[in-house]
Amino acid sequence: MRVLMAEDDKRLGNLVYQMLKRHDMSIDWVQSGDDALELTKKDAYDVIILDWMMPEKSGLQVCRELRQEHYSGGILMLTAKDTVDDLEVGLASGADDYIVKPFEFRVLMARIRSVARRSNVPYKEEKITVKDLELNSWTKIARRGNRSIQLTNREFQLLELLMHNCGQILPKDVIMDRIWGLENDVSSNNLEALVRLLRKKVDLPGEAQLIHNIRSVGYKMEGKDACRDS
Repeated sequence: MRVLMAEDDKRLGNLVYQMLKRHDMSIDWVQSGDDALELTKKDAYDVIILDWMMPEKSGLQVCRELRQEHYSGGILMLTAKDTVDDLEVGLASGADDYIVKPFEFRVLMARIRSVARRSNVPYKEEKITVKDLELNSWTKIARRGNRSIQLTNREFQLLELLMHNCGQILPKDVIMDRIWGLENDVSSNNLEALVRLLRKKVDLPGEAQLIHNIRSVGYKMEGKDACRDS
């Protein structure tokens, strides 16, 4: 697996670099966002690890530019920010996942593997339909009515899970297990931020709400006649 890490903290960067090398990963380490972007033009990476706060160009800016240039690999954001609002900002920039400092190395390894695996799963083409919402499992693009909805890898996973289980309440721990895996030490804040972003794309003002929050339990997809033919 080829990994690019952009981290300006020399102590942390060197520690992660050495540990990933010991796990037989091919890793390039840079200390600025501009250098990270330059390397992505020369080499292909399975996962890119970005520190949120870096000199000259932040991890958020790098992430946005990579997605605008159609980089489709996994992006993992490192930061000390841990509120739901912060998580939402990080995910909205195009990051697939988010890990809060300080972290255990085993957690970082689990997240890297999860992001790489989810980003490169060779799906066969399948179209799932719930009411006026259609999801293409090959392109990872959804359509609602006449509009196209671009999804990140995590948003796609969540939407696919909800659509396949239309009408059923999915507990938070079940969703977190299916998306991040049992090895990942994620909080409910990660899930809440992801749901917020997906809702903003799927349920626009004036449209029937499909994604519902079941207080203290989890989430489900439901609407009038939405799940009749699913």
